[in-house]
Amino acid sequence: MAELSKNAQKIMDLVKEMSAVELNQLVKGLEEEFGVSAAPLYSGVAGWAAAGGDAAAAKWADTANIELTEIGQQKIGVIKVVKEVLGLGLKEAKDLVEKAPTIIKENVKYEEAEAIKAKLEAEGAKVTLK
Repeated sequence: MAELSKNAQKIMDLVKEMSAVELNQLVKGLEEEFGVSAAPLYSGVAGWAAAGGDAAAAKWADTANIELTEIGQQKIGVIKVVKEVLGLGLKEAKDLVEKAPTIIKENVKYEEAEAIKAKLEAEGAKVTLK
C-alpha cells in the first residue's frame, strides 16, 4: 500500500473503526457531496450486501463472472459454445470445458452473461453467474 499523508492516515484509522452501517452512510454522503458513484463490482457485492448494504443493489449488479459448473451430456456442444463465445481454438476450448467447475469469463456485462448462460444451458451445461 502507498504511504499515506498524516491526514489520510487519520481518515483511514477512523474508517477502520466504523461499522458497516456507518460505512454505508459515509459512502452515500460522499456520493451526494461530490456527485460520484461508488457502484460495487459484482464479485464483491455479496460481501457488501451481507455487511449491511442494500440487497436490491446486489441483485442488480452491472457485471458477472460466468462459471461453468457442470458440462452435462452434450460435451461437444458445450465446447462449441465456449469456442465461439471466447474466440478460442478447439483444443483450448476443450481444455477449459474439461476443467469444470471453472470460471470461463470474468467481468461480463450482466445481459451478455445471461445470454452466454442461456447458450450453454441449451447444450445441457450447468452455469452459475457470480
